[in-house]
Amino acid sequence: MTPSDRPVAAAAIDAVRRTIVHYGLWFAHAVEQFGIERALEMEREAGDRASRIIIDRLCETMGVAVEDGLPAPLARMEPDAAQALLRALAVNWLAVDGVWFQAVEQREGLAAAKTVNDTCWSVFSPLEASRVKALAGLEDDGGLTALAEALRHRLYASINEQEILFEDSGALVMRMRKCRVQTARQRKGLTDYPCKSGGIVEYTTFAHTIDRRIACTCIACPPDPHPAEWVCSWRFTLAE
Repeated sequence: MTPSDRPVAAAAIDAVRRTIVHYGLWFAHAVEQFGIERALEMEREAGDRASRIIIDRLCETMGVAVEDGLPAPLARMEPDAAQALLRALAVNWLAVDGVWFQAVEQREGLAAAKTVNDTCWSVFSPLEASRVKALAGLEDDGGLTALAEALRHRLYASINEQEILFEDSGALVMRMRKCRVQTARQRKGLTDYPCKSGGIVEYTTFAHTIDRRIACTCIACPPDPHPAEWVCSWRFTLAE
């Protein structure tokens, strides 16, 4: 590639950026206009069609075969390499979350950034639950067993260390033993980020999307005190 070609390459990367933002705006405004459940139905249709269109067109343009609906190099990737790719994508997702938080905080303050953060989670968490249900083949009304499986497929599961267990009462408990965000703050000598308000939105809406009978209770989450063994913990129960 010559220097004169680089603006075109940069424009190609920026086209990806604009596509991502435009897709997100469609989803966000569908939620605003029709509610989260109807918007999720629309996203399932639009997202499936868009994925096929994008994969087919890019593979054709770049001379790459498509196998089982995936680019051939990805379809043939060894499990360890595929897991490493998934983890890298999950870390990038969290980094994007962080830079947006910082951009809002620097201009409007911490309270405003937390408000935007919590609002985003109220929409993203149901979306993630919906995508996990589709990818993992989980049925509606799958109860706490389905939720336990779904929690293992979140993006966070690729980058954080979590523990999932059932209590004698039948309740499901999830403990975040190591959190990438809080670990980074600890390395810098900072106190825990107070994520409880966002966590309540995140886990309540995720669980409700997996099975609307599931209720979520926060055991502890910063700024709450917590033991050294875990950062936050959540209990899920099923209303019969």
